[in-house]
Amino acid sequence: MSLCADCFKGVRHEGTPEGTTQTIGGIECYVATPAGDYPKDKVVLYLSDAFGLKFENNLLLADDFARNGFKVVIPDLFDDEPAPLDAFVPDSTFDFWGWLDRHPVERAKVIVRSVIDVLKTEGVTRFGTLGYCYGGRLSFDFAFTGDFHAVAVSHPSLLKTPDLQKYFEVAKAPLLINSCEVDRQFGPELQQVADEIFGKGKFAPGYQRTYWPGCVHGFAVRGDLSKPEVKAGKEGAFKASVEWLRKYL
Repeated sequence: MSLCADCFKGVRHEGTPEGTTQTIGGIECYVATPAGDYPKDKVVLYLSDAFGLKFENNLLLADDFARNGFKVVIPDLFDDEPAPLDAFVPDSTFDFWGWLDRHPVERAKVIVRSVIDVLKTEGVTRFGTLGYCYGGRLSFDFAFTGDFHAVAVSHPSLLKTPDLQKYFEVAKAPLLINSCEVDRQFGPELQQVADEIFGKGKFAPGYQRTYWPGCVHGFAVRGDLSKPEVKAGKEGAFKASVEWLRKYL
């Protein structure tokens, strides 16, 4: 499995993060909490792209979901070594493959498990997930184990047809996939396969795929909002994810 350069391209969005940094199960996490009352037995785990907690867009998105009534937790999936924001600028010396070897999905699964286990001791009984790029793979893995009750992924990476088929066979969480026109990780072929496996009511828990023309991999968190089609995609994926979590979490 591999990632692509588009996984690491980003345009910073505006705003100041409003959440807090907390240690949960020994893992550094960004926590965005609704200002008003919210269900204390529910948490949305935001499983990020490779930029992790160092990329402000991720924190701002978590805040936006919190404004919609969800407590959101972003675990540090990369042991304080996310990909640098300038990883793919010209003349970058960033060793992507070496970085990925140091931060395999198996290690990230241990991190997420640590956070889930502690949150359960604090009374959380239902978990939703937002998976972006690298985090989309993890969202599937924890749906396989029954830990997630609602799944919304955007331009997921590291997935193949057998993963989609396994989700259909073993997962119980309703699945939303926000997809786009240009995506080497989850392109037209996998989009079609997903619709064939889950669509037309075949997946009883619930399935939806949104599609955003004119957008490329990363649009939902790192898109260039000066482009109208990208702005529409980013905002549309966000709205679809909010509605999905409200319906199923």
